[in-house]
Amino acid sequence: MNIVRFDPFREMATLQDRVNRMFADAYRGSNSDDLMTRGAWIPPVDIYENDQHELVLKAELPDVNREDINLKVENNTLTITGQKKMENEIKEEQYRRIERSYGSFTRSFTLPPTVDAGNIGAEYKNGVLTIRLPLREEAKPRQIQVQVN
Repeated sequence: MNIVRFDPFREMATLQDRVNRMFADAYRGSNSDDLMTRGAWIPPVDIYENDQHELVLKAELPDVNREDINLKVENNTLTITGQKKMENEIKEEQYRRIERSYGSFTRSFTLPPTVDAGNIGAEYKNGVLTIRLPLREEAKPRQIQVQVN
């Protein structure tokens, strides 16, 4: 016969895990496993200034169709909206695990007053949306000559 040591902390940890799962299921409103739950999707972006005196915003939008992306500039705010759709040919009951997020998204960015909103350009290539925000002429740096008397 083997001697088994009683570990009260292990038993408490097991009990706590069971209680956490019970409340998590009640909070979600279903008894389904985490495998089929999907969270909100917010595409990541990089924003930087290039040598052509433009602000460049790059957003990762993998598997998003160009037709599902909308850009709007209003009141010095750039808004990107769109939708990432699930594949229709795969039925939900065929999935074993879903880790990628799907659904609608919205990102808004306040533009600095130095941006020329009339000349904003955008291109979508290889799942990356690149938005070029040119700076106004008065915002661009210029060289000033110093006169010596």
